[in-house]
Parts: sequence; C-alpha cells; structure tokens
Amino acid sequence: MTTTDATGLRHVVFLGNPNTGKTTLFNRLSGLKAKTSNFPGTTQESRTAHLHDAEGPLAIIDLPGVYSLELDMSEASICREVLAGRLAPTGERAGDPDAVLVVVDSTNLARNLILVGEVLRRRLPTIVALNMMDLADREGLAIDTDQLAERLGCPVLPIAARSGRGTDRILPAARRATIPNHTPPGTREGLEAWADEVYAAVVRRVGAGHADDHAGAPHAAHDDHDDRTMPDLTDRIDRVTMHPVFGPVLLLAVMAGLFWSIFSLAAYPMDGIDLIFGTLTERLGNALPEGILSDLFVNGIVAGIGATVIFLPQICLLFFLLSLLEDTGYLARGAMLVDRLLRPFGLPGHAFVPFLSSHACALPGIMSARAVPDARDRLATILVAPFMTCSARLPVYILLITLLFRDSPVRAALAFVGCYALGIVAALLSALLARRTILRGQSRPMILELPTYKIPSLRTALITTADRAWTFLKKAGTTILGICIVLWWLGSYPHLTQPSQTATQLREQAAEVRSAADVAMVVEGSTINPSAMPEAERASLAETLDQRAERADAVAAQTQTFMGRLGRLVQPIFAPLGYDWQLSVGVLSSFAAREVFVSTMAVVTTGSDDAEDESIISSVQNATRDDGTPVFTRPVAWSLLVYYVLAMQCLPTLAVTARESGRARWALLQLAWMCGLAYAAAFVTYQIASRLG
Repeated sequence: MTTTDATGLRHVVFLGNPNTGKTTLFNRLSGLKAKTSNFPGTTQESRTAHLHDAEGPLAIIDLPGVYSLELDMSEASICREVLAGRLAPTGERAGDPDAVLVVVDSTNLARNLILVGEVLRRRLPTIVALNMMDLADREGLAIDTDQLAERLGCPVLPIAARSGRGTDRILPAARRATIPNHTPPGTREGLEAWADEVYAAVVRRVGAGHADDHAGAPHAAHDDHDDRTMPDLTDRIDRVTMHPVFGPVLLLAVMAGLFWSIFSLAAYPMDGIDLIFGTLTERLGNALPEGILSDLFVNGIVAGIGATVIFLPQICLLFFLLSLLEDTGYLARGAMLVDRLLRPFGLPGHAFVPFLSSHACALPGIMSARAVPDARDRLATILVAPFMTCSARLPVYILLITLLFRDSPVRAALAFVGCYALGIVAALLSALLARRTILRGQSRPMILELPTYKIPSLRTALITTADRAWTFLKKAGTTILGICIVLWWLGSYPHLTQPSQTATQLREQAAEVRSAADVAMVVEGSTINPSAMPEAERASLAETLDQRAERADAVAAQTQTFMGRLGRLVQPIFAPLGYDWQLSVGVLSSFAAREVFVSTMAVVTTGSDDAEDESIISSVQNATRDDGTPVFTRPVAWSLLVYYVLAMQCLPTLAVTARESGRARWALLQLAWMCGLAYAAAFVTYQIASRLG
C-alpha cells in the first residue's frame, strides 16, 4: 500500500547521512515551495514540498539526516516509522512511500553504502543519488555508476546538487522507481562486508582533476596515483582549524565575527523597521478618529506587528550566516572543539552557536538550537540560552551601572563584564542541574563526521533563511503579536478621565505667566512675578509649565492603568528586594521586552517616554518614592542589576521556547526557574549591599 491518492499524488522521501547535500538537493528541487512542519508527537522537523509538472503532482519530504536506521535515536526512529508507513509529517498522509531517494556523498561512498543497504533491505522503490560528483572528480575518485547500479539493483544517478548538474533527472526517476532486485545481508557485519565489497568493485583512484566527465563510464586508473597518501586540502586545513591551540583561537575569531554581524549589522534594518512603524503609528494616529478601536489598531495591532517584525533582521542574518558556515564544513569542526568545554555541564558542542547567538537576541539563539541532535541536549540548551546577556538588557545595564559608577569608567566596564559572566555561569550551572534532574539520561556522545571543505551555496543559504523567517512570522510571530496587544491594553487602560491635581495647578500657573499677572508665584522653588519678566522669558516659562503639566498627567495616567494598579498590588512581593510600586510597574511592563523597563520608568517618574534624553534619564535616576526617599539607592540598583541579568523578562522568548520545545510547560518552567533564581539572587544582593552601606 502506498500513499498515492485519488489525485495521483506520489510521495517521495529524501534520506541520507548528515552532510551529504540532501537538503541542498531538496532546496534546489523545491525552491521556496517547501513548508516546514513537525512530525506528530515530536519536535523533529520535516520539510515538505508539493510539486506539479506534466506527469502530475508529487510530494517530496526531507527526512532528518541519520548515519544508520538502526540507531537508538529519535531521528532514526522517525525515519524507520516513515519508511514503514506508520508516520508522516503533519498535514501528510501516512503510508508506504512511493519512492525513497537515498542521497550519498560520492567522496565517502564506503560509509554511505551502509545506509543504502539498510534501505534496500526494506524492499521499497529506491533510487540512489550519487551527490558531490564534482568533488569526487576533483579528488581523483572514479566511480563506475553502471556497475554500482547493477550491484545495488536500483537506479544510480550521478549529480552535483550545488551546481544543479544531473538534478533534472531526479523527479522523473522517482516517478518510475521500482523495488530493487537485490537484498543486502541482514546482519550488521554482513552489511558492512557487502558495502566494502561494493565499494572496492566500483571505485578507483585516478589522477586528481583528470577524471573523465562522463558520469556513467568507468575511469581508467593511473598506477602512479593509486597508492598516493599525500593529505588532501581538507586535511591540510584541519591541521590549523582542529589544532589544540590555533583551533580554539580561530573559532573564537569566527564566532566573534558572527556575533558582531548579528549584533551590529542587523541594527541598521532594525532601526529602519523601528522608524517605519513609528512613523506609521504616528500618521495613523493623526488620521484616524479618536476612540478605543483606533487606539487598538494603531497602538495595539500596528505597534505589535512592528514589535514582531523588528526581530526579523537578527533571525534572518543568523540563519543566513549559519547556513553558509555549515555549508563550508567549518561548523561541524567548531562544535567538536567546544564539546570538551561544555560536556562537563551536560551540554554538547552544538550548544555553542545558540549560546553565542543569544548574546544578540534569545529568539534566534533558541531557534538555532535545532542544530543540537539529541532531544535532551537540545531542550537543555533552549531552557538556559536566555541567561546569556542579550542586547535588550543593555539599556537597563547602562542606566544602573551609570548610577553605581558614575565617576569610575573602569569599574563600570568591569561591572558590564561581570553581568555577561554571571549570565554564562548561571546558564552552565542551570544546564548541569537540569541534566541531572528533569532531563536525566545518558548523554549522547558527540559522534560527528567532519565533512570536506566546500564553497558554500548562496542559493541554499537564502532558501534556508526565507524558510526560517516565514516559520517565525507564521508561528512564533502570531503569539508575540498577541502578547504585545495584551500588554499594550494593560498599560493603556483605563484612561485618565480628569487631569491630575498637579497638572491642573501647573496649567493655572502657565496661564498666569502668559497673562503677565502681577502676582508672586513659586516655580521650581523660586519666587517670581510674571509682570516683571520679559515677554520672551514669560513665553518660554509658560511652555515649560505646560510640558510639566502634560508629564504630570502621563504619570497619573500610568498610575491608573491596570499595569499601574497591578504594580501597586504586587509591590509587597518585590518589597524584600527594595522595590517600590514604581519599580514594580517597570519590572512588570518589561515582560514585553527588557528594554521597556527604562522607558516605563521614564513615564512613571517623569511623564516622558524619551529614554534617550539625558535630562530625562537624570530625572529617572533621581526619582523619589511617595515618602520622598530615592527610588534608586545603591542597594536597589545592585539588586535590579542582578535581577535583570538572571530573570526571564521577555514573553516573546517564552513564546519561541514553547514553539521550539513543543510544549508550553517547558516555557512555564523556564519562566519559573529564571525568575525564581533572579528573585533569590536579587534578595541576597540587596541584603548584602544594604548591610555594607
């Protein structure tokens, strides 16, 4: 029984070892027509493309890369279930595939034949795509494809997926695929011996660069090259990249470049998106009539879309660069180098890229954890990645560290370094705790084939980037939009119906100043008489008083919102950390995004949301509580600094965690652990700082 339905749709699954170019071939055949989905009941991802040509519809499914179908791994289990007809990606029908396309690396044919033999034993219509034939020719490997097809009992198609050579034959061959007429041995030892025998029969080494370009014909061997053992280009490069000293230094430089690119280059499109949506919000606000629907559309939906789209540059840049690095073959080597450092904490070397990316933004960092093959390792990486200091924390750090070390740049710099170090240590120790408790289990050894070095495919990188961006917007982005709308509503309603008493007094003073009244007034602690002031000075003072009145109304309005009321309600919870109701409002509002803390504190304490105005920031730092004492004492500043290093103050990150882990409970656990740890650490910090004065 196959999955071919009444419409004639045929299902072809792509199978292969990691780093064989399987996904490159899939991308070339599917272009941007592929969709990404999970297999039901798993977090394993699959890409499916529905194609249509003169011969009818065809669905191609890219399965996870595996070295063997018999391994005790989630990827291998999924492949076995799909080949047995018991599992299909979400949205597809389960059933025996109409054809299995096994993509093999021509330069590593002996090892790849093991997987081919395991597929042939299942007696399914099979085709073998002999990929990277251009590299095989360059290395002087001559493969007799006719002899190989005869030995396997199925068609063998020599291709080069990167350049497109021979790929036009794939789909027609898949439509005509039949059950192979040979069955390899059933035991593992017999299969390995069979693979060695086949390899020896069909592969010869000839002079590199002189191989016949006719893919189907055997190449003549040159005796003077048959036994040559001179290391090839990959071996020579690996002497540097895998060197115990130079290797880590080079990796650090490459990852620093990747981090700088995500952190710096993405800032330009992010600023552009922020400007576009800021201008759009302003113009729509001026054009639409006042009312709750207009307010919802402009400040809730449009602003929420902007808050979602602004993450795209970092996500796109990350996956574009990672795809290029992976395609070159260097990413696998980087993972091997870092594995020794992370392994004592229950994490594999694959976790290094997600951790590094999270220093720019946790969203692309968590999404890049898909490269971690083991399910427990991947989940541990996702749970602790937000501990890394992301760019959103920097405005908070600047505000607090400036307050603590206003006159000591050296100590301020050390405090910044300490924040980064504290986040890294918290992540590693949390991962160790998770792997020994809730994620207990045997950690998978990092067995990774080091692929040959290749020039990366720009086409593959662009397709991968577009696919990841669309997946983010379609799934995580919709959740983030909903969160932004809810937080906007909490921070905007109910509206202040009457001006505050302070604002009324300030406006009355402004009116008296404009009218040049002959009265004595106290303004900002000084006694003045408007009638004795020059006209220009009176106009400037009146404008200043009007601005102060507007800010006083803004402060009163923020206090009356649901968020403001909630801040007063939860203030007793934060009291042990030294926070008053104003700081409690700032902490709660920054769940939308950490950087919102600074602008929220500006609104609550000064009535202005211009968090880049130095005078406003100075006013925030000198703000007072209801009893007249400073809001930001040194113990409170230390407590807040530690809290923001460790706390999960980003609901969009929780949405992506729930998406990538496949369960909302992991996001809730992440929220509880990070905020609980932050609260405890901030409490200890506040108590120690208070006692030390």
